[in-house]
Amino acid sequence: MVSVAVVYHSGYGHTKAVAESVARGAAQLGGARATLIPVEEAEARIAELDAADAIIFGTPTYMGGASAKFRTFAEFTSKKWMGQEWKDKIAAGFTNSASQSGDKLATLASLQVFAAQHGMVWVGLDLLPGNNSTKGSTDDLNRLGSFVGLMTQANSDQSAEVAPPDADHRTAEHFGRRVAEATLRWIRGRELAKAA
Repeated sequence: MVSVAVVYHSGYGHTKAVAESVARGAAQLGGARATLIPVEEAEARIAELDAADAIIFGTPTYMGGASAKFRTFAEFTSKKWMGQEWKDKIAAGFTNSASQSGDKLATLASLQVFAAQHGMVWVGLDLLPGNNSTKGSTDDLNRLGSFVGLMTQANSDQSAEVAPPDADHRTAEHFGRRVAEATLRWIRGRELAKAA
């Protein structure tokens, strides 16, 4: 059984909706279990994060970076960092903002550095960019053209029931499944190495 924890902050519900799609995608892999953990509950549920084989971090991008509540969670994990307790777990990340860019890459890069400080193994998005030619459309997977992690976009005047669009949710499901598959390969590889 592969255990994937999706720990996220959502200010207006959009990032939560994406987190649910990521978890749904991870759970599509046979033998995988995905758990959603809002950052507000992370301290009380830290044992679930400790037990997870993979942790996917999610945050909205506010003012060019992760939200303050996500940063509070990240700083809370410093005791885990000191003991390198999350070393060799699989890690990945996603972010949402109202703007097409919104400097989301800066947020994903900060999540990647955060995971690296914990000694985690980062998994990016394996899709070529969509919507980048005359034959493309906003219905394409990876319509925002991200590689480091998952980027989604939700119009600021639309609720989480309709934004981000379906293409972003399908990309999120693909991303969750990819992380679960990478985690399974990583676990099997470590088991083979131990047996050798």
